[in-house]
Amino acid sequence: MKKFRVAVLANIKANAPVFEGMSADQWDDLDSESTVLSLRDAIRAGGHECEFLEADESIIDTVRAYKPDICFNIAESHFGDSREAQIPAILEKLQIPYTGSKILTLALSLDKPMTKRILAWHNLPTPEFQSFERENEPLDEGMQYPLFIKPSREGTGMGISYQSILHNEDELRTQLRYVLNRYKQPALVERFIEGREVTVGLVGNLIGPVARRIPLDENAHRIHAGLHFLPPMEVNLDPYLETDGVYGNNLKTALAADLEYLCPAPLDEDMVDELNWLAAAVFRVTGALDFARIDFRLDKNDNFKPYILEINPLPGLMPKLSDIIIEANADGFSHTEFINLILNTALSRYGMI
Repeated sequence: MKKFRVAVLANIKANAPVFEGMSADQWDDLDSESTVLSLRDAIRAGGHECEFLEADESIIDTVRAYKPDICFNIAESHFGDSREAQIPAILEKLQIPYTGSKILTLALSLDKPMTKRILAWHNLPTPEFQSFERENEPLDEGMQYPLFIKPSREGTGMGISYQSILHNEDELRTQLRYVLNRYKQPALVERFIEGREVTVGLVGNLIGPVARRIPLDENAHRIHAGLHFLPPMEVNLDPYLETDGVYGNNLKTALAADLEYLCPAPLDEDMVDELNWLAAAVFRVTGALDFARIDFRLDKNDNFKPYILEINPLPGLMPKLSDIIIEANADGFSHTEFINLILNTALSRYGMI
C-alpha cells in the first residue's frame, strides 16, 4: 500500500483562547490532546507518516511547511457562524486534499435551522420548528407544546438540558432569554418528539455523480450504494429522565463514561432499514462526504415514526466513548481500523488510491 504524508488538523481544548465573559461550556466541542494523538497514532499504524497541526491562525504557514499529501480534518475552529468550514476553505485555496465534507456542507450543518429547511424542502421527516432572534417574538400558529429549544449553531449537546423541554409560554420565554444571552445566536425551537433517541453513523460515499436531491418517485429504488452503515446506537436515558431528560451536554461530557450504550440498538430490521435510508437521504441532500452521524428521535405517540434531528459531518472520534466509534466497534472495527477506513475513503474519492 502506498505511504502518504498526513496532517491531522484539529483544535485542542487546552489550546483554545480564553476571554472575559466566555461560558463554561464554550469549548466543549473541541478535542482533548489524547483524542488528537490517538488519531495521529492510528494513521501511523496504518503505515503513513503523520503529524498533528493545531488548526489556528498559524495553519496557513504550518500546513505549507509540512506539505501533506492529505489532511485528516476534524477542526472545529473557534469563532464565526460557519467556523467548521474555515479550515476546509483554506485547504481548498491551497489545493490540499482533506477528509470529510466540504465547505458548503460544514457551513450548512452547523446552522441547525438552515439544515432543517433543507430537510423540510425535501419532505424528509423533521420536527416542525421556528427560529427565534428575539425573546419576545410570537410563537408561530400551529407550534404546540411540548416544544424543545437549543442554540442554533452549537454541538456536543451544548445548551441542551432537562430545561430545554418546554411545556408552556413561561418556560419558552425563560429559555429563550437564556439561550439568546448565553450563546449570542438565534435559538431553534421545535416540536418535542417524545420517545427514544437513536443515532446512525455511516462511512463511504454515494456512487456519483450525485445531485443533492432524493428521487421524486416514492417507489424508486432507495439509493445508498457506496455507503456502509454502522449499527444504530441508543443511549439508555432511563436513569436520567428526572435529571437530564435528553441526551444533552451533561451526559455527553461529564457523564459520558457512566452511560449505558446500546449498540446495536434494539430495533427491528424494518426500522433499521428505514433509519439507514433516511440517513443516506440526509447525507445526500446536505452533500456530505466520507463519514457522518445522523441523529433521530422515534415518536412513541406515532407508532415510533423516526424524525431527523440533525446531521453531524464532523462527529467526535474519541476512542471508546464517541458515538460513531462505539458504533464502529460494534461493527467489528477497532479505533485504528476505523480511522484508516475514513482516510482511505477520502484518498479513494480523490483518486489517490
